[in-house]
This record gives sequence, C-alpha cells and structure tokens, in this order.
Amino acid sequence: MTGLASSLRGEFPVLGTLSRGHPVVYLDSAATAQKPQVVIDAITRFYAQDYGTIHRGVYQLSERATLAWDAARDRVARFLGAATADEVVFVRGTTEAVNLVAQSYLKPKIKPGAIVLVTEMEHHANIVPWQLVGATTVAIPISDAGELDLSAAERLLAAGCELLAICHVSNALGTINPVAELCRMAKRHGVPVLIDGAQAAPHLPIDVQAIGCDFYCFSGHKVYGPTGIGALWTRQEHLATMSPYQGGGDMIDLVTFEGTTYAPAPRRFEAGTPHIAGAIGLDAALRWLESLDRAALHREEEELLAFGTGLLGEIPGLRLIGTASEKAGILTFVIEGVHPHDIASILDHDGVCIRAGHHCTQPLHRRLGVQATARASLALYSTRADLETLAHGLAKIQRMFN
Repeated sequence: MTGLASSLRGEFPVLGTLSRGHPVVYLDSAATAQKPQVVIDAITRFYAQDYGTIHRGVYQLSERATLAWDAARDRVARFLGAATADEVVFVRGTTEAVNLVAQSYLKPKIKPGAIVLVTEMEHHANIVPWQLVGATTVAIPISDAGELDLSAAERLLAAGCELLAICHVSNALGTINPVAELCRMAKRHGVPVLIDGAQAAPHLPIDVQAIGCDFYCFSGHKVYGPTGIGALWTRQEHLATMSPYQGGGDMIDLVTFEGTTYAPAPRRFEAGTPHIAGAIGLDAALRWLESLDRAALHREEEELLAFGTGLLGEIPGLRLIGTASEKAGILTFVIEGVHPHDIASILDHDGVCIRAGHHCTQPLHRRLGVQATARASLALYSTRADLETLAHGLAKIQRMFN
C-alpha cells in the first residue's frame, strides 16, 4: 500500500495507540471500522452544542438537530444513488433493516411453503429474519473458491420464491457478488431482491438504481461511522404498501383509543426517539469518505489484498478460505493443527487484532468443512506493514504448534 493509506492513518486516533505495549495493528474492519477524528468531533459537537430532539420543539436547538437529521438522510440517499431521500429509512443497522423488510414487507404476504432464496455465504442476519416470519430459506450453492453458481441461481429463481436476499460482499470470504446480474435474473422471474450491503459500503461505490434491486441496506459502523445507525433503501412502490411493525413516537399521524393512522414513509418506520447523534456521525463519515479518491483507494486495496495473499500463501500449513476472482479486502484462513481462537489470542499479545470463529456464517463453514476460521480484514487505513506484522506473527505461531 502506498501513500494514501499512510496519509489517512493519522486521522484515526486509535491507530496511534498501544495494545499490550505494541502499536495497534487493526485487521478487524469487517467486524467494525475505526473512526476518523472528524466523526468523533461531529458527534461531540452535537452533544456539546446542538443537542435537542427532532421534529418536536420550536426552539433553536431542536430546529438545528432537525436540520442535521434531515441533512443526514439526504447524504445517505446520495451515497446510495437513491432517487429521493424519502426512500431512505434510518435503522440501527443492517440486521434491523432485514428484520424490517421481513416483518413489514414479507410477513403480510407469507403463505405456507413460502421460500426466500439466499446464498450459502450469507450472514445469519440474512437468514434468521426470514425464518422468523415463517419462510423457508433455500441457498444458492457456491464453489469451493466461494463464487456463486449462477446457473443454479437461475434454476432456483425459475422454480419460484417470494424474495431473493443476497449479500453484496461476503463478510467471511470477501467475495463480491454480481448483484446487478442477479437482479436482472430475478426480475425475469418476477422476484424482488434485497441486498445486504454491510460489507460493500466501505469498499465499493453503490448505485441502487443501476443495480436494480428493491431493497438495499448497510450499517454505519462498518463505513467509519458510529454504531447503532444504518439505513434501508426501499423502492417507493414497496414503501407505499408496507405497514410499520413498531409503534410509538414520530411514526404516528393520529392516535385515538379506537385506532391509529400512521405518518408517511420513511417516518412510519422510525418509531421512538431516533439515534440523532448516530445519524449526524454517519453524515460526517460519508462526507469524509466521499471527499477521498475512492477509485485510487480501491486500486490500493486490490494491491494490498494481492500482497497479503502472497504473504500468507508462503506460511506452511496455512490455507486461505475464499479465493474468488472478485474479492474485497478479506483474508480468511486456517492453519493446520492450530485453532483459530489460539491464533487470534496469540496475535493479540503483539497488538494484532483479527477475528476468529464462524463470523456469523455457520452454514457457510459447514459447507466448507471447517468449524471456525481466522479472518484479517482490510480498510482504507491498512498498510503493507500491517500485513507483514500479521504474517510474521502467523509464521511464529506455525512454528510454535508444528
């Protein structure tokens, strides 16, 4: 990785700190990304100078908070390529977004034997919500490299399903799925499409209209914003027919003891006092991200991924999991004779932060014949030095156990 990552690292306070006496080497960005100072400052400034609830007060603090909330929705709409900000619903994150679609869109339509088509690489958050409303999840198979079988996808769509729900980028494999092609395929069979964009948002430009999906969601904390905030984009024709599944607060129009009418979308789906500071932090994160040369950053990430793949491939007994031709910056692996939790624990003593376990993808791990894996994931602040430190630690672990 050349100058861009190095120049950006200074904007992330935690990367200048120590962990167990060592400089922090943060390689767990697929779980959650670190925060630049501009995001921290935006949240602090809101709480210190502008705090008030939205849409309720006629005083200036409330008006400033409302303007900031509305600006954040506009920012998310532009980030996703939405036609209008009214198509964007604020949620706590991708998981809540999928649950919202399951409860408000799918549940009223559900019939015995209803199928939601997913993939073998899905996060649990894109499996369990469909099962909770009574659907059966059927998975499009993947190859050993972690690529979707598109012929099987065509056959399964033709056989009939209520919804196609797929990840844009796999959190465990890094595979970048051909979502626009899958949407075109689904439309030929009259099947709506939800895309889990949690892992795509930090790495790829997103244009929901060009992709052709019906629902798209992502989490703020993975795209350098705060936790507890995310967004769901939904086509207007779906929003118009969806009923809320949570009640109270700003989602109402008129309440009586006999019944209630609801506010128009998107407010209809935003019950209670919202995470105002989270939306302001997300606005700051997206503004900061869009100020960068994302095309250059993407090229550097590809170079860094290739560099890391080569480094890890030289370690005896190490096997990479997920070798798709189109990948985001994720390096998942196992080392023969060493449990992934031991790998992560030992690396932690050198200040290296990676993830170990099933990464909320138990069906995927069963498909690949492994109980758990270790995962190093990259972000725009990751460097070659980070990966060299990782590789040095892994080589040491391999010698210790073998």
